[in-house]
Amino acid sequence: MGYAVLHLEKAKGADSGMSAHIERTIQPKNADPKRTHLNRELIQFPEGVRNRTEAIQHRLNTAGLTHKIGKNQVQAIRIVLTGTHADMEQIEKNGRLDKWCQDNVDWLRKTYGADNVVSAVLHMDEETPHLHATIVPIVMGERKKQKKELAVKKRYRTKAPAPRLCADEVMSRANLIRYQDTYAEQMAAYRLQRGIKGSEAQHISTHEYYRSLIAQGEVLQANITQLLAKADEAQRTIAEAAQAKQELARIKSAIKREQRHACMVVAECEQTRLKAKAETKTEELKNSATKTATAALNGINSLLGGNKVNRLEKENKELRNEVEDLNRQIERLHADMQKMKDDHAREMNRANEQHQQEVNNLKRILEKAYQWFPSFKRFLSMERECLQCGFSEEQTDKLLHGHTINYSGCLHSNEYRRNALADNVSAQVIRDEKRNLFLHINEMPITQWFKEQFGIGQEQRRGIKM
Repeated sequence: MGYAVLHLEKAKGADSGMSAHIERTIQPKNADPKRTHLNRELIQFPEGVRNRTEAIQHRLNTAGLTHKIGKNQVQAIRIVLTGTHADMEQIEKNGRLDKWCQDNVDWLRKTYGADNVVSAVLHMDEETPHLHATIVPIVMGERKKQKKELAVKKRYRTKAPAPRLCADEVMSRANLIRYQDTYAEQMAAYRLQRGIKGSEAQHISTHEYYRSLIAQGEVLQANITQLLAKADEAQRTIAEAAQAKQELARIKSAIKREQRHACMVVAECEQTRLKAKAETKTEELKNSATKTATAALNGINSLLGGNKVNRLEKENKELRNEVEDLNRQIERLHADMQKMKDDHAREMNRANEQHQQEVNNLKRILEKAYQWFPSFKRFLSMERECLQCGFSEEQTDKLLHGHTINYSGCLHSNEYRRNALADNVSAQVIRDEKRNLFLHINEMPITQWFKEQFGIGQEQRRGIKM
């Protein structure tokens, strides 16, 4: 069960500033222009009266006042009538808002006099539905005497009661308490109760409210500037990480090329070693045969000379030396390959650690951005949705700034994995009362628009009939 809200405030002069706010000749920042057409005036103005300011002056002119209105005298009292946000939403949802408005007007006329209630406007374009009522504080009867006047003996006849303008009497402490009590009784039918008596809660005036909005906007702008700077820094870090990743890929490619070359060299060396080994065995067989035949050839050798045998032994020795050199080269190649593998592993580990550190920094920055600006995540999600649908980055930027754009082309649906032809449609990002963002096409949610384009609802209806 919520609370009934009743606030009275004295107006200064003709109160033209509040008239501009109530009649929306100046659009306030906390109002939704798309809902302003739902606002309505509940009091019919007299003939020839066009607005609230003229209605106040008309009442003053026709009230029969006998005293001249002072320059600083209060000519009107502003009254705001509403209830707790959740309860007002429920009243509107249940279709009782018109009855609530009529009960408020009846209470105003009964409490302050029907002629004194010159205006009552329902505002539906702000967060909570509420009434702005205006009364002219005209009362009947003699004014209260001061102590000095009571001490003086009357020497004249008492005058007949006459209407007079007196805001202090209308807003006396006793009357203000009575207003809260009777208004709560009138609103009991809507489950709205009276506020706590003696509460120290203070009402914020419209001027103070907008001044606080400006201050909050400046703080928000400063935070956005700081966030954009951090976003630029994050983009630079991402670019450096991408460049490092490209450099790492280049190093990997070079290492792979070197590995392939080393493998080819090792294969050639292995082939050469096997060939040399085979030749060595062949030579050993030859040497064995040579030694066997040496004894038989000793006699002949003495006749022919020993030059040929010595030459063969020398060539055999040279071949053995070449084989040993090849084996040493192969061992050096194996050592070089192992060193290259170790260097590559160390470089990979260092690059992975640096990349992971940069990713963690970016995640930390994004988490802070989500905490400082809850709507930032919603904007990122909406940006991704717009780009996936097929809008360009420039069109997406306009949509996120609240602009309506015309679009022709194809729009992609991730849900149905299909494209729909869009011929000069209007696209806009809508923000609801909870500041959630929704993409609308031709003033309807994009999911509903896709269903109409693909005939999803029609197919379901045909299936039911069948």
